[in-house]
Amino acid sequence: MWTEWTIAIRLLREGRVQSLLIIVGIAVGVAVIVFITALISGLQANTIRRTLGTQAHVRVEPPDEVNRIAPAAPGVVQLVLEDRRAQRLRSIRDWQQVRDTLERLPGVVAVSPIVSGPAFARRGSARNSIALIGADPARYVRVVPIHENLIAGAFRVGAGDATIGRGLADELGVRVGDKIRIDAGEGATAVVNVAGIFELGVRELDERYVFVDLKQAQSLLDLPGGVTVIDVTVEEIFGAADIAARISRLTGLKAESWMQTNSQLLNALSAQSLSAAMIGFFVAVSVAFAIASVLSISVVQHTREIGILRAMGATQPTMLRVFLLQGAVFGLLGSTAGVLLGLALLLAFDTFGPRLFEVPVEPGLLFAAIALATLTGTVSAAVPARRAARLDPVAAIRYV
Repeated sequence: MWTEWTIAIRLLREGRVQSLLIIVGIAVGVAVIVFITALISGLQANTIRRTLGTQAHVRVEPPDEVNRIAPAAPGVVQLVLEDRRAQRLRSIRDWQQVRDTLERLPGVVAVSPIVSGPAFARRGSARNSIALIGADPARYVRVVPIHENLIAGAFRVGAGDATIGRGLADELGVRVGDKIRIDAGEGATAVVNVAGIFELGVRELDERYVFVDLKQAQSLLDLPGGVTVIDVTVEEIFGAADIAARISRLTGLKAESWMQTNSQLLNALSAQSLSAAMIGFFVAVSVAFAIASVLSISVVQHTREIGILRAMGATQPTMLRVFLLQGAVFGLLGSTAGVLLGLALLLAFDTFGPRLFEVPVEPGLLFAAIALATLTGTVSAAVPARRAARLDPVAAIRYV
């Protein structure tokens, strides 16, 4: 192998300009792959983090109520004009047992039962519709990190305290320490102290969410001892749909994953991943054709030298390995330079860019880019390598 390596390096040195150009071309292609892939990965991670930072991965609710129609008597044709049944606020049956079952499921990280229903928040003459949420703080923050999004006060919901969104606080003109009245209808009211104000970055949530103690919400919504939803956080977010399906089969309840409730987001993420893959594929194809073209020209330029080497005893496998090594060297040097250039571009983006999100640099991506370019260089050298190996020594020496 040492002989083939020596010959390959010498041939590359003789065509310095060509070798340098192809290495620069590979470096630019690899830099594009590294930069685009890291940028899209950072964008996707930021989008998912912002989306799932305000909701559970899986929501478990009671099954929808359906109309029950008595069967017709034998021989009687029954025409039914059926409207969808209105869904009332209902509790999950045996929710404590369901909670314990979900906590034992593989892949489930956190489980938080909550009571959620419509109500009104009032202060003076101001009145806003809200989504009243009763939760156990210790469990809920493992599903939605409300405590990380506080702008004032603390996430405290016990003993008559409540935590509300910034939009609602602005609408009612309240701040930490003020009191508001919650009206859930049918005479169910309560006066709570604003203990904390959060900002999730989603306008609808910041204007409507009011968190209170679980028992207080059960009393206001006339669901004593019940819960309406069980929120679940899973270990692998893209496996949420499978876990939701398993929960539905296991409990008979309605379980929806974030992938179902955010289908448009999932389609956008898939399109971004496909775009990155297509960019990488076409860059790799361009690099392969460039290397093959340069090595084909090298075979033509060094036809006599190849013939002399063959006449001196170099076998066909030897010449084949010489040009395969050249392709591998092109890919390795170009990809190494490309990785360094890609890291420089990412550093410049983080330093001078808009800083809307963090761009991660995964070591696996860098090694994969080098390995891909080296493999591409080796494979693309196969055709000119076979041509060089098949040259007839006598005809090659006579070549002018």
